[in-house]
Amino acid sequence: MTSPTVVVSAKGAARWRDGHPWIYRSDVEPARLPPGIVSVADKRHRFLGQALWSPRSEISLRWLTPASTAVDQRWWAEQIRRAVDRRAEIRDSTTAFRAVHGEGDGLPSLIVDRYGEWVVAQLLSAGLEAVRHDVVTAIDQVLAPRGVLLKNDASVRRHEGLPLEITDAVGSVPEAVEVREGQVRYRAAPRTGQKTGAFLDQRDNRELMGRLARGRALDLFTYHGLFALHLARRAESVLAVDSSAPALEVARSNAALNGVTNVEWSEANAFDLLRSLERRGERFDTIILDPPAFAKRKEAVARALAGYKEINLRAMRLLAPGGALFTASCSFHVGRAAFLSMLAAAAADSGRRLTLERVVGQSTDHPEVITIPETGYLKGAILRAVE
Repeated sequence: MTSPTVVVSAKGAARWRDGHPWIYRSDVEPARLPPGIVSVADKRHRFLGQALWSPRSEISLRWLTPASTAVDQRWWAEQIRRAVDRRAEIRDSTTAFRAVHGEGDGLPSLIVDRYGEWVVAQLLSAGLEAVRHDVVTAIDQVLAPRGVLLKNDASVRRHEGLPLEITDAVGSVPEAVEVREGQVRYRAAPRTGQKTGAFLDQRDNRELMGRLARGRALDLFTYHGLFALHLARRAESVLAVDSSAPALEVARSNAALNGVTNVEWSEANAFDLLRSLERRGERFDTIILDPPAFAKRKEAVARALAGYKEINLRAMRLLAPGGALFTASCSFHVGRAAFLSMLAAAAADSGRRLTLERVVGQSTDHPEVITIPETGYLKGAILRAVE
């Protein structure tokens, strides 16, 4: 069956040629078509490819393929299989990983995360939602999980005219799923946790800091305690802090799961605690700063940078000589250059001399395509106190 055709402007066509999969509403000729898969042509009626069509979204078209082949369940299964195969190297070290990273894997608006025997997926566009059956069937065929949960609670769905929902698509996914991350075990929370149940994008950085940790450690914004558990393997002691009591309860259960006893869990506001620790002249050999996104909109960047600078400045002052600070931002609107510039300003104000040991990003199962900035949102750095 031939899919309906949508016509785009020269500017829209150029975005695809330049490697970005999105075409915005302003570059699409009006078309009264339901959400789904459409053919795309330029104004000279030359075929450009097939895309997901979301008529109510500012992002009207999301590129799928340059071919005119049928985009059916078999097509989705083949693309998902390729994405999973690209992660072959990490599957021995963890049982929790991202199998499909949306645009990063050429499958726009589709997120698929594996937690042991279970899968949690997100369908984030109206075009994708229209082919839900084919997509879920393909996920089930390729990954063969015990169950597939659709965690479609991301606010971006509202911009697509879609309802928010959390629903089982295959089987019944439990409230908690035990998984392994290197030498650490933890319980992901597919139904109630952040994102799809855990912050998989920091996995590589957690394992890295677990290897670098020493002495007295501080983990701010610990959430379910995963950084803290990695630190605890080498550090003498860890102070893990979060403002959420329910999150800390999960963290404590994760510590018990690993037999970890050298972590002190503290419910506190990170900004207030940093000021208090600085007044008391405390020192830490390893510090983790992994806050939530401070800038969810472009208009919030200036305020977000001020917040990032404050917590980093105070953390720098708490570093013992030779100590390591891992600091990160998951705010997409705060770019790498702005993040590093903020760190330089904080270091200058701290009165400390710090070396930049490494600039890091998201885990390798969250591929960042260089022509698609939206695929890369997490940026981080490891700083070392020289004196």
